[in-house]
Amino acid sequence: MLKAFLKAMRPKQWIKNGLIFAAIVFDRQITNPDALFRTVAGAVLFSLVASAVYLVNDLSDIESDRNHSSKRHRPIASGALPVPAARVGAVLLLAVSLPLAYLLSPGFFLLTAGYFILNISYSLWLKHITILDVLFLASFYVIRVVAGVTLISVERFSPWLYIATTFVALLMGIGKRRAELLKTGAQEGSTRKVLDSYTMAYLDNLLLIVLTITIITYSLYTFSAPNLPENHITMLTIPFVIYGVFRYLYLVQVEERGEAPEEIVLSDRPFQINLLLWGASILLIFYLY
Repeated sequence: MLKAFLKAMRPKQWIKNGLIFAAIVFDRQITNPDALFRTVAGAVLFSLVASAVYLVNDLSDIESDRNHSSKRHRPIASGALPVPAARVGAVLLLAVSLPLAYLLSPGFFLLTAGYFILNISYSLWLKHITILDVLFLASFYVIRVVAGVTLISVERFSPWLYIATTFVALLMGIGKRRAELLKTGAQEGSTRKVLDSYTMAYLDNLLLIVLTITIITYSLYTFSAPNLPENHITMLTIPFVIYGVFRYLYLVQVEERGEAPEEIVLSDRPFQINLLLWGASILLIFYLY
């Protein structure tokens, strides 16, 4: 049961919480021990809250998951994790993480609690509303970035990063819907009614629009943010972003992946190498240049 519970917590999804580190990295405070400790602690607590969300979502979707080709193997849907145990586990995760989040920062507590409430609203209602489902899906990523800002004393964190994060998140959200639509259309009736409102052509058009805006937004950040080198050397990181979004589009449209965006980060080697090169170039420019 413990193994099933850990699986239901979806530790692979915790990679998304790396966005909490955006504030400390882009505000040039990664060498500040106190800021680093608070950010690491915040990422851990946010991961626990996110796991509570996954448990609650799986509990509410148990019937539809049992009719899904792959989701039926999830611990709760398959019966490996009994429903009462999942409920108790979700309550315990929240009972531990939320009070500690408040001690870390009242603002961080409000964001983590708001993230949980918004996720529950999304699971019960918002995910069934066309277009809004993708917009709220993207907001979960932006909340992570804002949560990181509340953990430290931010000095020059550019608002362009919020916008860039929004469009990257929209890109992944739309790609996720496209992969779900493709899979349900090929194998079975849709287990998510909102998919009936989308077409492949519409989602492909949205992908192209959001991809373009993502590149433009990040490019504007590289020469307009207040804490960047005056010679605009940060613009040299733009090619990595272009390749990253192009690679993601390739994986979604050509290889027909994207239902689980985090799996791309964990499994696609070209994407991983590009991400590492982008991260290394950011650290080099911000901390050694």
